[in-house]
Amino acid sequence: MSAVDLDEGYRPKPEEPFMNDRQLAYFKTKLLDWKESILKESAGTLQQLQVDSLREPDLTDRASSETDWSIELRTRDRQRKLISKIDAALRRIEEGEYGYCEVTGEPISLGRLEARPIATMTVEAQERHERNEKVSREE
Repeated sequence: MSAVDLDEGYRPKPEEPFMNDRQLAYFKTKLLDWKESILKESAGTLQQLQVDSLREPDLTDRASSETDWSIELRTRDRQRKLISKIDAALRRIEEGEYGYCEVTGEPISLGRLEARPIATMTVEAQERHERNEKVSREE
């Protein structure tokens, strides 16, 4: 992918050729910014964990602190998984596969990619996948 200048406020449009260099650059920037934001937030959490002590003298305060940190750590774990999905999307951009459904090969709508840039399936394929998953769980 070649370097492309993006105008401030650029948004991919359906009338453009799908996944042209400009759209790919837009989504790559969006994904990298999202990843950076998550990493900054995680670093802040780690710093706070090092500063705050869970050795509260009062049992109720200690339980409350432990609950708060447990929730925070679960959130960080979900974000760690999200970062791996962001990295996978960045790889798909480099490999020329980004924006296309991994099941059908059809283009994923720009609206879906705008809302969820890590999407790997069209809405229809995702719904089929979820229905099949639900059926197999019920069996």
